[in-house]
Amino acid sequence: MLRIAVPNKGSLSGPAAEMLHEAGYQQRRESKELRIVDPTNEVEFFYLRPRDIAIYVASGQLDIGLTGRDLLIDSGADAEEILALGFARSTFRYAGKPGTISGLADLTGKTVATSYEGIVAAHLAEHGIDASVVHLDGAVETAIQLGVAQVIADVVETGTSLRNAGLEVVGDPIMQSEAVVIRRTGADGDDPKVQQFLRRLQGVLVARTYVMMDYDCRVEQLEKAVALTPGLESPTVSPLHNEGWVAVRAMVPAKEAQRIMDDLYDIGARAILTTAIHACRL
Repeated sequence: MLRIAVPNKGSLSGPAAEMLHEAGYQQRRESKELRIVDPTNEVEFFYLRPRDIAIYVASGQLDIGLTGRDLLIDSGADAEEILALGFARSTFRYAGKPGTISGLADLTGKTVATSYEGIVAAHLAEHGIDASVVHLDGAVETAIQLGVAQVIADVVETGTSLRNAGLEVVGDPIMQSEAVVIRRTGADGDDPKVQQFLRRLQGVLVARTYVMMDYDCRVEQLEKAVALTPGLESPTVSPLHNEGWVAVRAMVPAKEAQRIMDDLYDIGARAILTTAIHACRL
């Protein structure tokens, strides 16, 4: 069986389980379950702490895992990203008291507090910055106020927590993170079971990105309509009972669907419908 690590809690857990369910895999019914077997798909799922997943995968005990890019890099484990999953996105930034630090070079000689020591140490070394890094679990916003550090490095979403702590972001982002699929570095990239798993997740990603659009239009407007809805290879066009009319079906980007519907209506298309796509293979 394919052995897969899945986050057991936190912001990664729910979306990961939802994506796996959409991909056709059985998931646990209770949060206390640490392991389940999906015999139909020949997969064994292990529910682990998100921070530990990269280490387990790197050891070779598990074939692949779902975790955060930040956690993968921070672990320093001998594992690599093979597919980005598009959820749990976050941005890592430095922050300090207003007016004390203007850029990365000003971190020289400073102490940086963070929950992601591996990421920060690697980033500082990459840019030749000689600074100390102190590891703290949980919220790090109070580290400056309590004199533990002059700078913090943490996930920044809206910046509200930083402003409430009297801090401001400094310099460019350290990194952009999101949920990813990982495997041991150097593992067989052609493993058919792994490839099937990736195809299923890619199918979910595409299904979430596109909708199916159906509409009727007159034959003389077909070329204009097809230009608006080219589909992936080509749209499906079928003649209608009323002469001079055709039915068209094509996949279109979900975020552009409303604009495309407006444009189709303007050229005379009617009965324009969109439906969700639950899964696909391209």
